[in-house]
Amino acid sequence: MRLTRIAAALGMIALAVTATSCTHHTSGNTAVTTSSSAAATSTLAPVPPVTGPKLPPFFPSAAVGANCQYPRSTNSAAKAAPTPPAGKSSADPAQVGLTIVTDRGRIGLQLANNESPCTVSSFVTLAQGAYFDNTECHRLTTSRALSVLQCGDPKGDGTGGPGYQFADEYPTDQYPPGEPALKVPVVYPRGTLAMANAGPGTNGSQFFMVYRDSLLPPAYTIFGTINQAGLAVIDKIAAGGVAGGGDDGAPANEVNITSARRD
Repeated sequence: MRLTRIAAALGMIALAVTATSCTHHTSGNTAVTTSSSAAATSTLAPVPPVTGPKLPPFFPSAAVGANCQYPRSTNSAAKAAPTPPAGKSSADPAQVGLTIVTDRGRIGLQLANNESPCTVSSFVTLAQGAYFDNTECHRLTTSRALSVLQCGDPKGDGTGGPGYQFADEYPTDQYPPGEPALKVPVVYPRGTLAMANAGPGTNGSQFFMVYRDSLLPPAYTIFGTINQAGLAVIDKIAAGGVAGGGDDGAPANEVNITSARRD
């Protein structure tokens, strides 16, 4: 199944864009890079910032990481993939460092284990099992409302995954199931690391990195942040634009992941 919910939401999101500044969520141990602090080191041409509701504050509950489940998905694994351990996943340590090495440079991540431990457990398991090695970042979006680089599919076409799926975590879990606000775009700040999906509870291996403040419904699990050096690498990739023009497709500057390992 192609993970296209981000693109499908883009038309609706664009209508909500206005030229004022935005803020970010506060959540104990996770500090998402704001547009104001990151813009100074960005090599991208400036664009008017987007605005929208903030991400909700993170309020921990007993349910966070209490019962991580990774049932098999309808599609087989795109590449041999280790399955993360099911059951309780500890939120300690709160932050987990991981570095993605690409042929364009190193992208340092801080994974929010305190907020999305099931997601972090899956991501680290795949990384340590070399699942992301020798794969490409297959999708770049460069519109004003949505600016992300998407990776994590060994097939390289947006249809691949690890053969299992799992439930959404922060910020989705901060809303009651079926809450209308889950469909209202919020600002995912520059520096956010989040999961791509094909609907509720369909997280797998594909993830995206936000290099400019973007508007998305709070239905995409945030599980970390990108460091300044990593954002500089992504900025250079984004500056090359999309292959063949347009604002959504394969990056003109091809990006291949050499390795992804916990620090």
